[in-house]
Formats: sequence, C-alpha cells, structure tokens
Amino acid sequence: MTALQFTHVYEQGAGANARTLLLLHGTGGNERDLLGVGRSLDPAANLLSPRGKVLERGMPRFFRRLAEGVFDTEDLIARTHELAEFVRSASGTYGFLPEKVVAVGFSNGANIGGALLLLRPEVLRAAALWRPMIPLVPEKPADLQGRDVLLTHGSFDSMTDEPQRERYARMLREAGARVEVETLTAGHVLSANDISITEKWLRNRVQE
Repeated sequence: MTALQFTHVYEQGAGANARTLLLLHGTGGNERDLLGVGRSLDPAANLLSPRGKVLERGMPRFFRRLAEGVFDTEDLIARTHELAEFVRSASGTYGFLPEKVVAVGFSNGANIGGALLLLRPEVLRAAALWRPMIPLVPEKPADLQGRDVLLTHGSFDSMTDEPQRERYARMLREAGARVEVETLTAGHVLSANDISITEKWLRNRVQE
C-alpha cells in the first residue's frame, strides 16, 4: 500500500520551485472543490488536493467525529499522520519542494490542516485555516518556529466561540508561529473576504 492512495488532483503551477497549496475541503466536499480558489490565491502555485477518506452519511471528511464539534481524537491522529505521509510521497512523485507546502483548508479541512501543524509541522511551511476549531492539544508541544498561520473566523459561527478562537491563536503563538487572525461578519461559510484576505496574506507574509 503506497502513501499516495488518496483520491486526489495535482495541478502543476510555475514549476518545482513554486509553492504548493495543499487544498483541504470541508465536509461533503471533494478533491475538486477548492481548485479554482487555489488558482485564484496564487496563479503560479502547484495545487495538491486530496479527498478525505472518511464518509459521514455519504459525505467525505478527513477524520471521524463523534458528534458535531466532538472529534474522534484517535482517528484524527491516525488520519493526520496518513495525510502527512501522502504529502511527503506526493512531493517525491510530482517533484515539488516539501519546504514550500502551504495548507489551505475550510472547516473539516481546516481542522486537519491544524492537526498537521500541531503533529507534523515538518510537512508545512504555513497554513491558512478558514473557520477552524482547535483540533486537539498534542501531548508534546509543537515547534512552529518559522511557520505562518492565518485563522479566519466568522463572528456568527456557532461551531466556535470567542474564548476558543483566542485560545487557538494563543496556542499557536506559544509554539512559535506567526499568527494572523481575522474575524469576519459571517457564519460557518466560506466567503469572498476569506479568499481576498488569504491572497493578500500569501503575497505579503508567506514569502517563497
């Protein structure tokens, strides 16, 4: 069994030296959902977009949950390591630079992107997490020195509250990450503002 056994799409951008956006869809999405968004964020980037392997009432996800907002931590940890190995293997297969991978995830995709940061930070240069929750608290604190993280929240998002959002940003900063937080007048949906904020963050803060 190879680590590339995720259904996925890879689109080459400006070449091996370009950054690679790891696109992570939300619940019910698939490997094609964020391709257009990824291309608009960085026309030169390589795009790597896997489909989550877990099905919840027929809807793809990246890890199981026990109830809304209650994660199956054991499954989350296993799926995070599986995704990290997929990214490492895809780098060898497609020839992109592993040190230039930026996770871009929405909702469930944001949560496994955050888990990658906390459990396998070596596979990511940076992460833009749209409508994230704290995925887990690792037993060993992550070393996120040199990592940039963007968190975009919705002020009307019922999945999280302000104390949890502040705790997440604090956890990442204490691990050494450079964290930017944006709270938008929105619910648990992806908006044009998320995309424009992320495009500017990539251009100005996440240097290639």
